[in-house]
Amino acid sequence: MRGFALFGVLAINLDTEFRVTLYEQFFTERAAGALDRLAQTILSLGFEFKAITLFSVLFGVGLAIQFERLAANPRRTMLLIRRLAVLLGFGLAHLLLIWNGDILTEYAIAGLLILPLLFLPARASLVAAAGLLCLYILMGHLPLPLSFPEPGLMSRHIAEARAVYGHGSFLQVAAFRIAEIPGIATLLVFIFPRTMALMLLGALIWKTGLLLQLGKHSHVLLWWSAALIGAGLLLSLEHYGFISMLRSSAAAETLIDGFAPIILAFGYAALLLGLSQASAMQPVLAWFAPVGRMAFTNYIIQSIVLTLLFYGFGLGLMGRVGVAGGLGIAALIYAGQSWASAWWLDRHRFGPLEWLWRTLMYGEPQQWRGKVARAATAAPLG
Repeated sequence: MRGFALFGVLAINLDTEFRVTLYEQFFTERAAGALDRLAQTILSLGFEFKAITLFSVLFGVGLAIQFERLAANPRRTMLLIRRLAVLLGFGLAHLLLIWNGDILTEYAIAGLLILPLLFLPARASLVAAAGLLCLYILMGHLPLPLSFPEPGLMSRHIAEARAVYGHGSFLQVAAFRIAEIPGIATLLVFIFPRTMALMLLGALIWKTGLLLQLGKHSHVLLWWSAALIGAGLLLSLEHYGFISMLRSSAAAETLIDGFAPIILAFGYAALLLGLSQASAMQPVLAWFAPVGRMAFTNYIIQSIVLTLLFYGFGLGLMGRVGVAGGLGIAALIYAGQSWASAWWLDRHRFGPLEWLWRTLMYGEPQQWRGKVARAATAAPLG
């Protein structure tokens, strides 16, 4: 699941923040060519907001796994705080030195905030998750001291960002990227409650024990996946304006926009979990598993590769690649990462950044060489 989610994150990041500049996604009309329109539909309906939703849930699963595994360790709280603090350091480095679309910083802060809830009964986490989702739905209607950027401001920013990112030197791009951070932070505030809620839901899913008993529930999961994916696609079609059947009021529109990606993401999760028990699907799922086991390393590598492809100090492809071309580039990058990750994990227990993260968390070098059984693999982003 984590490997599948990371492909969606890669494809959406490339399409909305490297192929074009950040704010262009709010102005872009339907693509002109048939192939680009098809790729745009696939990305919008299949991955936009869904991949990052699944990724957030899986972070919560990973955090719950670590919490449970350290139950007998008297240093559990300190180790978990250190784990998230190290992730925060990585996130800030990624944000300042490579790409300001970083999610690691947000995940580390959200993880630190929900950590105390892991010590409480599951009911407390469920109530908190429900409250945070309600807050997320209502964010646009609350009198907050911040607001979404005005269209005029975004238009001016697009022209400047195109020039700097598409043609600037490394230092020019770095200065502009850092100057963008306050604006991006404003956008992230509006989705931060959802991120925390999804992490809590992920932790609750792990506590149910469902993920340890997949063989007993695979058929039920497949039925649930059909229902959730069907409902999620219907709501997504409504969200993107392909159909207009359910928007009877502003409240209905708000609920559709907020919950459509979540429902579809959980449908994906149920489908992948159900299929994971079928031997015939193992060759297909094998493409995703190695990438998911090295999700941290692969996420950072994706950022580096995309900056070298699309920024002016690299190939300068920003604004010169269509939607279909961008999706093809994402597929090629991912295929390369799948092969490289499988090769690496045949020789090492963890990805290089996963190893460094664990070493900094525990304060001592971790075992580096040798394979590790997949069932015993720790969740690298959690």
